[in-house]
Amino acid sequence: MADAPVDAFLTAVRHATIPDADVWSEDAVLDATVPNWRFSIRGPEAIRAEYARWFAHPSRFEALERTPLPDGELVEYVLTWEEDGMPHAGHHLHRLRVRDARIVADTVFCGGRWPASLLAEMEEAAQGAHA
Repeated sequence: MADAPVDAFLTAVRHATIPDADVWSEDAVLDATVPNWRFSIRGPEAIRAEYARWFAHPSRFEALERTPLPDGELVEYVLTWEEDGMPHAGHHLHRLRVRDARIVADTVFCGGRWPASLLAEMEEAAQGAHA
């Protein structure tokens, strides 16, 4: 069942419980494109450590779209959370490959972490575009 590890991953993201997530295979690879950078890491411990930094606060999905693929799932979301008393958001797209009920590859595109001030700027720009 390809969606079980993806469900568990998304639950861990939402609840900020990545260190407890047991969803990656021993040979799993994370290929991440983040603002102005790209990197790859291997193995569940390294992936958990990286994602524990990304998803350190309980959050909610403002938008979530999941598309089944023959070998996994395409997941796009807008995530919101509070950090140091300030609202934040992020936009990610994951191409997750699953084998034997484990995530074996995660190619992720991250738009960055947006604090409240930048979210307000984006909202203002959106309103101006629709005026």
